[in-house]
Amino acid sequence: VQLQASGGGLAQAGVSLTLACTTSGRTVSSYFMGWFRQAPGKEREFVASISQGGGSTYLANSVKGRFIISRDNAKNTIYLQMNSLKPEDTAVYYCAARGVSYLSTNWRDYDYWGQGTQVTVSS
Repeated sequence: VQLQASGGGLAQAGVSLTLACTTSGRTVSSYFMGWFRQAPGKEREFVASISQGGGSTYLANSVKGRFIISRDNAKNTIYLQMNSLKPEDTAVYYCAARGVSYLSTNWRDYDYWGQGTQVTVSS
């Protein structure tokens, strides 16, 4: 499966951005999906995940209450709605897919990755 992330850009603190990740090659409903991010000089960190059907989501504490993960399997797309952005949210955001049906926040457990989209938040 191929993943294509989009929607990043430059934003001021406090505004919202929505990232999208579209899959091709195999239907997205087959995969447990996640969003990760990596800031310069830092480890890749978990942001959010969503189960195949969308009924179960999990968010990192750092984004809980601000970010929402969702999916539209008919469009083979998952979304990350990012509200109340902060400068510390600045990173390259990656979507990822794994073929097993349970949660993992460890990026090493994901099998497929998109190319990343840059999000820069200015204060």
